[in-house]
Amino acid sequence: MAKVELRYQRVSDAKRYYEILNHPDFIYFDVKPKSIEEERKYLKENPKRRKDNFVHNYAIIYTGKMVGGCGIKVDQHSINSAELGYFIDRDYWGNEIAPKALRLLEKIATNRLGIERMSLYIKPKNRASIRVAQKAGYTREGKIKTRKDGKIIYYILYGKVK
Repeated sequence: MAKVELRYQRVSDAKRYYEILNHPDFIYFDVKPKSIEEERKYLKENPKRRKDNFVHNYAIIYTGKMVGGCGIKVDQHSINSAELGYFIDRDYWGNEIAPKALRLLEKIATNRLGIERMSLYIKPKNRASIRVAQKAGYTREGKIKTRKDGKIIYYILYGKVK
């Protein structure tokens, strides 16, 4: 069985993230860097985000290759709560990478950061991500409605308490 590992994201990952996030099949993840340089700038800020305990971002490594990313966004109003997220390169979908990466991310969140409540915000049509949440033991808690770029967007909220 192939091993999934996490490591901190690196500035040198920028080109690979740009390619993954801008793939035409990547329709459920809202982050789309406009250029490799824009992605480099974002990645350069990751150490400060970690130091400020705001966001902790990781690269997902599968069979020695960087195939995606994941992160923990700490709720600044309740430091024992966080939103978790993940994305996988289109070419690696269906390999059980996301559930494994999510479990590793949970261990970091609970053991290193003291997070007790973890949330996932998933677009309703993203059936694969819903299956990941269910496999990882998250419970559907409701529907969230928000506005982005003038449009109403819905998410399904999944939660888990340590």
